[in-house]
Amino acid sequence: MKNTWVAVLRDKPSGIVRITSTQHAAETVLWPKLSKVMREYPDITIELVTDEDLTDIVSERFDAGVRVGEFFEKDMIAVRIGPEMRQAIVGTPEYFKTHPPPKRPEDLTGHRCINMRRATRGGYFPWEFEPRGREINVRVEGQLAVNSLESARRAALDKVGLAYLPDDLVEEHIREGKLVRVLGDWC
Repeated sequence: MKNTWVAVLRDKPSGIVRITSTQHAAETVLWPKLSKVMREYPDITIELVTDEDLTDIVSERFDAGVRVGEFFEKDMIAVRIGPEMRQAIVGTPEYFKTHPPPKRPEDLTGHRCINMRRATRGGYFPWEFEPRGREINVRVEGQLAVNSLESARRAALDKVGLAYLPDDLVEEHIREGKLVRVLGDWC
């Protein structure tokens, strides 16, 4: 009987798993899966660290890192764990009363755009578009740069300018008429 119990313990997953992720990926992709794992395997401890700076997984001793898109180091192994993410460019109805909606990504140069900066990547992220499978990156300008999606959403809602955000973060605000989506066919 004693040997059987030891064998059961050895086959039971246990230990600490350290994961780094963006806040959005942690909430939308990871958490639904991690909560199930934690219920099924009570001897596993999850350390989930969220940041927007693309922490160095190896030097910070993480077991895994969750990234959006192609933002990973060349020597890392990447495996898709979530669905394609649609982006939305949004502004308030009040913003568009004084700024004509852009018709093409190039038109964004005439708008106040809310930039995203990540310390580990340097500079601002370009806004990516994929009309008919062809990738276009546009560098935008504006009065504000932030390092979190929530800050960009808040600024857009406060009429600071246009934000480039995951669709699921703004869909409710669009339905309520608080935000207006532009360039939908390009995103």
